[in-house]
Amino acid sequence: MAVRHRLIKRKPSDVWAVLADGTRYADWVVGTAVSRPVRGQWPEVQAAINYEIRFGRFTLTNETVVRACTEGRELELEAQAGPLGTARIAIEVRPWGEHSLVIIDEHPLQGAGNLLHNAGVEALIQIRHRAMLARLAKVCESEESRTIAAQAS
Repeated sequence: MAVRHRLIKRKPSDVWAVLADGTRYADWVVGTAVSRPVRGQWPEVQAAINYEIRFGRFTLTNETVVRACTEGRELELEAQAGPLGTARIAIEVRPWGEHSLVIIDEHPLQGAGNLLHNAGVEALIQIRHRAMLARLAKVCESEESRTIAAQAS
């Protein structure tokens, strides 16, 4: 099971604001280009977004569904990746002093991803999580810079 964490220098409510905006999914999830709501009100349970993965001229559209949500604290998603199957992605946001500790736990549920899951795939997921958490931190922390600049104006 791929579990990774990162300290983000923003309060939990600021991190949650990014996670709770389905249109921002592509801003922090590695491999996605565009995301848009398709069902329900993200991040309510059963709400879904479509996202695009682009490989040169080719585009794949997949869907992510909210399976569980504790407002401001936990978001559990099921990402559907066509023939690769589905994966469970649990994101937890914990207060850590004046900052946030974000923990991501992901594992395949069904399909080829589940059947082929091994130590090598686990290592790749860890690399992806490192990049994903870095992107999430950048999005959240750069918003702090924008907020401070706006307040100074």
